[in-house]
Amino acid sequence: MGFQKAFWLGLVCVAGLLLVGCAAGPNALAHSAGPDGRIAGFWLGLWHGFICPVTFIISLFSDKVHLYEVHNNGGWYDFGFVLGACMILGGGGKSACGKKSTA
Repeated sequence: MGFQKAFWLGLVCVAGLLLVGCAAGPNALAHSAGPDGRIAGFWLGLWHGFICPVTFIISLFSDKVHLYEVHNNGGWYDFGFVLGACMILGGGGKSACGKKSTA
């Protein structure tokens, strides 16, 4: 094996390990009530997705504000959060259309 192949193989392995290391782990607090006795569902996830840009900025300066509610009902909260974030942040819908040629 040449040096160039070994270099690229090593680079791909390191990149793969970095990506796997960033994978999300399980949420041990899912399906358990928070301090107020409630579990966040789809609608609260949608709201948290809407306010995520502001919440992120506030969370940089405060330890009491978090971006994501860990006491949630699982997939429906996640879906609402992602949907809300996509609606506020653009979601790539306009870029998916692409530019139309005038030719």
